[in-house]
Amino acid sequence: MPVAVPDREPGAALIAAAARRLDARRGEFIRAMVDRFTVDIAPLQHDDEMRAMLAASTDANVAVALHLLEQGIDPHVVEPAPAAAQYARRLAQQGIPLSALLRAYRLGHADFVEAMLHEISTDPDGNPKTVAAASATVVRESAAFVDSVSELVVLAYETEREAWARNDSTLRASRIRILLEGEDVEIRAAERALGHPLAQVHVAVALWFDEGGPLRGDELIRLERSCASAATLVGAQYLFSARDEGSATVWFSRPGDGPDVEKLADALAGSDGPVPRIALGRPGADLAGFRVTHRQAEQAKRVAVVAGATGTPVTDFADVGAVALLCQDLPAARAFVADTLGPLAADDDNAERLRETLRVFLATNGSYTAAAELLNLHKNSVQYRITKAEQLCGRPLRAERFDVEFALRACHLLGAAVLRSD
Repeated sequence: MPVAVPDREPGAALIAAAARRLDARRGEFIRAMVDRFTVDIAPLQHDDEMRAMLAASTDANVAVALHLLEQGIDPHVVEPAPAAAQYARRLAQQGIPLSALLRAYRLGHADFVEAMLHEISTDPDGNPKTVAAASATVVRESAAFVDSVSELVVLAYETEREAWARNDSTLRASRIRILLEGEDVEIRAAERALGHPLAQVHVAVALWFDEGGPLRGDELIRLERSCASAATLVGAQYLFSARDEGSATVWFSRPGDGPDVEKLADALAGSDGPVPRIALGRPGADLAGFRVTHRQAEQAKRVAVVAGATGTPVTDFADVGAVALLCQDLPAARAFVADTLGPLAADDDNAERLRETLRVFLATNGSYTAAAELLNLHKNSVQYRITKAEQLCGRPLRAERFDVEFALRACHLLGAAVLRSD
């Protein structure tokens, strides 16, 4: 049973009211706080998945802190929110320093106190005495909460870090990280340390499960076995590296032309057990190719993650390479799409039909007949839609073919992420 904090009067009513008001705009407050973390704390400049986990951790902590203040519950007796502990464990798995997490707690505490004091000081029911008392209570109790929770998430982080340090895959991941960072290495020594040839042609594959599961325990073993089976099928050797409990990278390597990318993707997608999302780089030779194909696989993964549920299970960098560059700056990508397509950039069914018709029409060199066959439409329907699209935009889109095709491809691959919602 929660323990009440004694002697909170005067000011308890002001605190409770302020907590309720801040909770009402919690979403906006959390977004601003997470933006600050990612700007001020370099190790927390995450990919989309980790940023979502950071946001969930921050939101959970703020929600608990507001509840404690509103109800007058002793902040020393709380447990960390599951999302906060999970985020700490994931940071440990990825080797992100604990100092970054603790700095986030310090900055978050400062933002939280500032927001609460603003709510209290602007409450029309307050007077100087009760405002001062309430403010002092918020500072004292929020500090106690952060002290208690940060101590527990540090324990979660250190426990996970020790577990991963004992795992042989961690040592392998460390060696791979050195290779990827572009440091000068002695190739033969690196091959012996990894037990994997580097003087071959490599295809890197990013594997992950949406929402962080279920790449753990026996499932991790089963996934590596699936990679072993796929490597046998394409006549390649493989190097498996679990990034964390939710994702892994695998290099498939063989002499000559390298692994057959299409056959490899089919083998992984059709494996027994849990089927992950898959992103592939192009084949690359030797150590330079080992690095380049990994970068391409990560860029292809970025496209798949941004596309979300509308994306395909398998994403090949060869198909999305140019669009992957847009994912580095989504606001700029949305602006480019809107400027290029105008009303066709709307996120609605009618605009989507017109975009898809125009995309296929341009891809078939402006052939109404060929586009109609691919879209399973009558030729006149294709002609009507193209005319309608150009009328909406107020200009002949075929005259700006390169930009228009690129924008249409971005819409096709990334969906709502680059469309206007209004």
